Amino acid sequence: MKITRHYLSINGRRVHYRRAGKGPPLLMVHQSPRSSSEYEPLMQEWGARFTCIAPDLPGFGHSEPLGIANLTIEDIADSLMAFVDALGIGPVPAYGFHTGAIVLMSAVRRFPEKFTALSAVGYPIFNEQEREILGDAYIPPNPAKPFGEHLVWMWNRILEQSWYFPWYRQDPKTRMPFAHDNPELVALIVDDMLNCNDAYRFGYRAAIEAQNDIPAADAEAPPALLNGYVGDPLTVHMERTGLLPKGWHKSTQANPLEQRAASFDFLLTQRAGDEAGPLPEDGHQGFLPVKTPLFEGLIHWRASGDPKRLHIHAPGKELGMADVSDAIEIDMPGHGLADKWKGAAPAHWQAWQDVIDAVAAHFGIAKTSFDPPAKGDIDRLYPDLSPSRFGHHLTEAWGIVRAAHIFEPWYEANAAYAVDFDPSDLEPERLVIEHRALIRAVSAKQLAMALSNK
Repeated sequence: MKITRHYLSINGRRVHYRRAGKGPPLLMVHQSPRSSSEYEPLMQEWGARFTCIAPDLPGFGHSEPLGIANLTIEDIADSLMAFVDALGIGPVPAYGFHTGAIVLMSAVRRFPEKFTALSAVGYPIFNEQEREILGDAYIPPNPAKPFGEHLVWMWNRILEQSWYFPWYRQDPKTRMPFAHDNPELVALIVDDMLNCNDAYRFGYRAAIEAQNDIPAADAEAPPALLNGYVGDPLTVHMERTGLLPKGWHKSTQANPLEQRAASFDFLLTQRAGDEAGPLPEDGHQGFLPVKTPLFEGLIHWRASGDPKRLHIHAPGKELGMADVSDAIEIDMPGHGLADKWKGAAPAHWQAWQDVIDAVAAHFGIAKTSFDPPAKGDIDRLYPDLSPSRFGHHLTEAWGIVRAAHIFEPWYEANAAYAVDFDPSDLEPERLVIEHRALIRAVSAKQLAMALSNK
């Protein structure tokens, strides 16, 4: 099942969301510090019966923050309701996990007319002692640092959060039953963390500080299922709910698979409404479906001014990194937010040209401009940066983007290859953009080879 991605502008703020499936809409709200990407497997499955719509909450994924000091869960819930109103999909059933459940509970309590049903998984009711445990030590500041030290913390924090709860209390008594060392899974979560940078704390803190928002027992509220699974440390919080509104139920399943099945079965009983139709989109940035002999997927694009050309970034880069005006910038396959190639990325130019031609035809633009590629031996310029168990690929990529400002090519660290540079280019806040682009650029080497054979 295809998952499409979209942008929507709401009160001047860019909101990114995913969509998949057919049938009545189902709103899906992610946990912290994730994004809507965490729901892709569920959207593939549940999309057979619902049009699954999953936004990135403010400041997470690719949605812009609200810009509110001392952000509260009510602020986040209000932004979610603005998203639902902008799409015109309410009233709607909703599914939320951890932070997603907290956001939805706030919204359901204050705007019950906007919902037909709620499935809240791992909804917490923290006491003050628990809030202290999940306070500054749980979500410490982690700004970008000159030599990439922040990346070491980030990777290991995410790696070990499946080993202990809370993650920073390394003790046999705090061990989790579902520990893993899967670098691909850790990399997905770290990618979401890289998008947030240090701002991950604000939405996280709002969720931790939220109060119990379960409606009063005599309140008018849509049907709801509060559930969880054995081993989730938040499942025990269901014992604290007290009396629930009419039509509200609690259940605990043996594992995550059974929990998701129970949530889906409940939502199916509440399935109603019309098929979700076309939804509004931002006219200046989005994702274009493209199909060529070797590529089928979404190409991320952004327009500036009165576009008269397509602009193509260099290998290992992505759109938004060059000073471009009056153009439509695109992420090439396997770069930025564009999808990857269907198979192995091609090293011949025609396959890449086919993608460019398809985008150009869609926008009715004939002229194309290119950023120059880096100089040097392609094999050495673009090493394998696949996720490794302890995150070494992150610090290697950081070292590369830093060295690239000082030497050309970056791998020749001697005076003969030194280049002039602006010291401000080495500011960590600037390097995070280049680093994130290089980590995402899984097809950089092949694009460089294709350009050399063009």
